Amino acid sequence: MKAFERRKRDRVRAEFEPAEAALLINLLGQIIELLRDRNGPEESSPDPLFAQLGTTGSSLPPEDPVLRRLLPDAYRDDDEAAGDFRRFTERGLSTAKVENAQAVVASLAAGGYDLEDPEQSEDPVEVELGERAVQAWLRALTDIRLALAVRLGIESEEDAEAAAESDDEAVSVVVDIYEWLGFVQESLVAALD
Repeated sequence: MKAFERRKRDRVRAEFEPAEAALLINLLGQIIELLRDRNGPEESSPDPLFAQLGTTGSSLPPEDPVLRRLLPDAYRDDDEAAGDFRRFTERGLSTAKVENAQAVVASLAAGGYDLEDPEQSEDPVEVELGERAVQAWLRALTDIRLALAVRLGIESEEDAEAAAESDDEAVSVVVDIYEWLGFVQESLVAALD
């Protein structure tokens, strides 16, 4: 990857290898799938007023630890208030996260990555982002890193160091991806300064 750099007209640009673009698209696809699965069928008998307003989300926190991290409780000490808040806001938050992930995928496709036939993507993928796309990228990268942190058991700096020192090859690969995503995110933030 060639790091993000500032361009004219408040735009930033980066270049990704096709394999890097494919990795991002794969990870974002997993986030999208998790969020869409969470927003599955409506509750069996939603309140008609709430149904009209589109606020018929579940009041129960997700069972999946990644979803619990991506869609946290608003009130940790009050289950009833947390449930009410979740019911009214979770679908909107999930939708925004899916839209951010889709925006990143769309920018990679616009940059030259062939979504229909990835094997044809041999040239570097050039991404140029405006202000809205930058925000989508930052949020989507954060979501991916949060998901990976949960799967790796990273809750502190010590946990991150322990994961990085793991002898398990699979863990080492995921840690490398986690750290690379951190580099991508830092590069983007640095280009904005």
